Amino acid sequence: MSDDDLDVRLRDVVEADLESFLAYEHDPEAVRRSGFTPRPREAFLRHWKTNVLGDPTNLVRTVTVDGGDVAGNIVAWWDGDRRFLGYWLGRPYWGRGIGGRALRLFLEQEPNRPLYADPHAGNTGSVRLLEKAGFQRTGTVRQGDDEHILLVLR
Repeated sequence: MSDDDLDVRLRDVVEADLESFLAYEHDPEAVRRSGFTPRPREAFLRHWKTNVLGDPTNLVRTVTVDGGDVAGNIVAWWDGDRRFLGYWLGRPYWGRGIGGRALRLFLEQEPNRPLYADPHAGNTGSVRLLEKAGFQRTGTVRQGDDEHILLVLR
């Protein structure tokens, strides 16, 4: 089966998915590319259960491949008056078109525009994925010592 034949879907997050999300967040290469410091397990679970799943204004989906393998997640949330999008895929699912297909499916479910994203400037794969989906660069933002590219989908 080629990667073009993969069945990519979105579904509601279930608690068992959080273990996969935690493992993906702790992958050393993902940490390097994202510029994100992974949370310890209990802090991660608390954040997800309280801030992500516990906020009814968030749109939160698990990305699955081929009948249920958990590939990652996509989330939209409010930060002040701006709606942001973020996603995290496990390394086995990088570079195979899964992120692009999952993002297209998510954008069909997320009605809010404009929609913002701010990937780490060094994460060229993520920036490219967002631009292919129609996001446009609007500048850069600093988050601590890190530079992020601000993109918007109108």
